[in-house]
Amino acid sequence: MKVGLQSALSDTNLDANQGSSQRQLAISISAVPDISDPSVPLNLCLVLDHSGSMKGQPLETVKQAAQRLVERLSPGDRISIVGFDHKAKVLVSNQLIDNPVSVKAQINQLQANGGTAIDEGLRLGIEELSKGKKEAVSQLFLLTDGENEHGDNNRCLKLAQLASGYNLTLNMLGFGDSWNQDLLEQIADAGNGSLTYIQHPGAAVDAFGRLFQRAQAVGLTNAHLILALAPQVRLAELKPIAQVAPDAIELTVQPEAEWLSVRLGDLMTDAPRVILANLYISKLPEGQQAIAKLRVRYSDPVSGTSLRSEMLTVTTQVLSAYQPALDPQVQQYILALAKYRQTQIAESKLQQGDRSGAVTMLQMAAKTALQMGDKNAATVLQENLTRLQSGEELSESDRKKTRIVSKTILQ
Repeated sequence: MKVGLQSALSDTNLDANQGSSQRQLAISISAVPDISDPSVPLNLCLVLDHSGSMKGQPLETVKQAAQRLVERLSPGDRISIVGFDHKAKVLVSNQLIDNPVSVKAQINQLQANGGTAIDEGLRLGIEELSKGKKEAVSQLFLLTDGENEHGDNNRCLKLAQLASGYNLTLNMLGFGDSWNQDLLEQIADAGNGSLTYIQHPGAAVDAFGRLFQRAQAVGLTNAHLILALAPQVRLAELKPIAQVAPDAIELTVQPEAEWLSVRLGDLMTDAPRVILANLYISKLPEGQQAIAKLRVRYSDPVSGTSLRSEMLTVTTQVLSAYQPALDPQVQQYILALAKYRQTQIAESKLQQGDRSGAVTMLQMAAKTALQMGDKNAATVLQENLTRLQSGEELSESDRKKTRIVSKTILQ
């Protein structure tokens, strides 16, 4: 398994007469399998909310979805299961999937009762997952339908950061309309995972299935993008770098000797991670000029070794008779990030009571979604801004749909 590393500038040409120019650098990173590569075992932990609000069809469909995942595990995979209400309990300790019938029976024992303590469920889940992380892809799926009423949100974020350091990926599933979208998104982002919205019980099986398929596509883990910029190049000071696919996430840049490092997490074989860096380039002499060097540091989960990709040099063509050479795919990535950030600003303005400002930003986000061909997002955003214009309040469902369509393109 190797790393696929590609780059493209929003405009590959640069004006030699311009004192300073701005460019967006798109970096595509994926795991590239070889026919001789052995399969990578999956180390899966399910952390399931069975508080009182899950009573009835919600819990029954979640149990069914979890049991379906157990059936899809292969020999050599590992499973652990944690249930939580206002306290947490290990239902199935980390083990090889040798007896799926017994595991499914334990899932079936879940009963709806009590309050919600997400941090306790997360803590036990991370503990169980860490027991089987050697030579495997470690993924935690946490599902909840409520607020962390009996827990500490800050503790959740600290646990997510701890899990990331141990190369454990945290995926959050919000069930219904009463969960805290800010908290679950922050946990998923810190844990290098994804956020899924399950609006109604009937969607649970498919949502778990899609997430499981994504976990199975992980080929390499613990990836960091390492970049070195030429002396005439710098990152933007505000929000310099973000992921735009498969989900939009603001990323943190850390200095690492003469390099800059950005943690990415898992690399998939079926979909690249696409990173967008906002660059400012000072005046350069004519001709082809190197502006950055890129490589990826990553772990091979089969061998457990830390590896580095080959170096990729990013160049630009500096012209005295400048003509733009725009890259249409990079323009799409720019629109995807704009949609995310415009929606984030709209949500912030709405929380501040600035309804007019929120409407303006949602209008911009809806227009951006249409420009990039994301009709589902445009529809959701347009419906919500229409409600605000008519004096209505957005429901919790409306707010959660807005958050999800801002981060990704709905399938």
